[in-house]
Amino acid sequence: MTPVVPRYPGSPDVTVTVIVHNDAARLPRAVASLRRQTHAGIEIIISDDHSTDDTPAVARRLAAEDPRIRCLRLPENSGGCSAPRNRALEIARAPYLMFLDSDDELPANAVELLLSAHREREIDFAMGAVLRIRVDNGRRSTWMPHLVAERRTVRGIETDPRLLFEHLATSKMYARSFLDRHGLRFPEGIHYEDQLFSAQAYCLAKSFTIIPQPVYHWYVDPYAGAGPASISNQRHRLTNVRDRVHVQRLIDEFLTESGHESLREDKDYKFLKHDFRMYAGDLPYRDEEWLAAFARIVTPYLDSLEPGAYARLPRPERVVVQLVRDGRLSEAREAARGLGHAVAPRQVTPGPEGDATYWGDRVPGAIWARRELDVTDLELDTRPFPSALFRHEITELAPGPGASLDLTIRSYDPGLRLPVGPQRAALLLSPGRRRLTLPFRLDPVRPGVFQGRVRLDLAAAPLPLHGFDGIRHPVLRIGQQGLAHTGVLLAPPAFPSLTTRTAHHRVTVEPEGRNPGRLQVRWRPAGVTAHLIRPVARRMARPTVRRAARLVAGVLR
Repeated sequence: MTPVVPRYPGSPDVTVTVIVHNDAARLPRAVASLRRQTHAGIEIIISDDHSTDDTPAVARRLAAEDPRIRCLRLPENSGGCSAPRNRALEIARAPYLMFLDSDDELPANAVELLLSAHREREIDFAMGAVLRIRVDNGRRSTWMPHLVAERRTVRGIETDPRLLFEHLATSKMYARSFLDRHGLRFPEGIHYEDQLFSAQAYCLAKSFTIIPQPVYHWYVDPYAGAGPASISNQRHRLTNVRDRVHVQRLIDEFLTESGHESLREDKDYKFLKHDFRMYAGDLPYRDEEWLAAFARIVTPYLDSLEPGAYARLPRPERVVVQLVRDGRLSEAREAARGLGHAVAPRQVTPGPEGDATYWGDRVPGAIWARRELDVTDLELDTRPFPSALFRHEITELAPGPGASLDLTIRSYDPGLRLPVGPQRAALLLSPGRRRLTLPFRLDPVRPGVFQGRVRLDLAAAPLPLHGFDGIRHPVLRIGQQGLAHTGVLLAPPAFPSLTTRTAHHRVTVEPEGRNPGRLQVRWRPAGVTAHLIRPVARRMARPTVRRAARLVAGVLR
């Protein structure tokens, strides 16, 4: 049966531009999400950045199926998102405009919700929540949820400069008159164009409305290759670093020229907390040559940022930034391990006056470096023991008999919280509801440093009857005077992954490969468990089956 295609009378209310490059497989899904919109009065422009795969043919087929779809093909590849968006803007016929990437989707009511916000009052753009969907496991989360928690109309970005963190152009519906009045277009020839475009839109808008409902489905593949369509997966390229810093400088120039210099500290904080922070998590996995080149690119810009922006960062992040600025790159890589997971430094140094404690093995020479590397506020020697800061690193890892692994673990206690002498410790691993506990002993190496060995027998891990399909990270627990502390276990940044078979699973031990770099254990059911037990368990877990089971149990009682 031929589907009934909704038609709009006269001119469209909204133009949605779908930009695409060599993405023939996912383009139909993106366009289908537009054809399902509850508001039918839309124009759909497929803007092809000169694809060399089957994308042009797919676009033509989609256009033949729905009169609302128009195809645009650039004469040569621009290498970014700006040119295909701008060319579509030139031919768009609607008074309101939206943008969609070919690997994402719009929820069915996105256009209706954002258009209603425009019709409710005169605003320059409307924006809503972005739902991030992990491609590998389907997990969903809201992007920047605190910024879109409630419906509100913002009259000038100065009233809430936190919104600079929400720099996606795709989560918004713009009034065409607003963009044309200010000549606002996407900057061509650079990456991270959304950041500049959004900063300009925020500053130039007299008012805009935020709605809490999701208006964009952003599919995130953390393990995707660094293809041209995925700029966010290209952080390993130094050109990527240069582009990001270049865009920041362009934003700075715009803030000065437009009279919005009061936003500079907020914008600098956003750069440190979001942009630099992403690179910081990768530092432990970069070689010396890359680190040196990275520092040459970012340090001049870091030196230009407002001091107040640094003061707003958590102390561990301030330490990483400062070590990069100081050229202490191997130490920056060490400090970046475990960011966000309450991991202590290996060593600290007291100040000459005894009123400060500094990261690393020396007192910094410069005043500004001492300010940033002063870790006194971490309270290494006074925190309650369960929340104390330690650092646990695997220094040796070797296969043992059967499905076991022999680990050598070194623990650092820079606050000298542990008494002199051997310490009781345990390695904990919980692939199911029950926990595997492996006690072992940490012996003192020198003050504040302990070391021990433990055998991790993966065959002994208590798994559910229906098996386990997933990832777990072992943790280390130490105790003192009846109190327990549990901390992450850092693996070597790189080692050959080890795969073994247990009775019903294939188990792989590997480095996490990204911040914080924990030891990672991955289970995959095999044999009867994979092909018989788990399918039956999934069917039994359906809500209707569970309700029937509860009903039968009630009758039998």
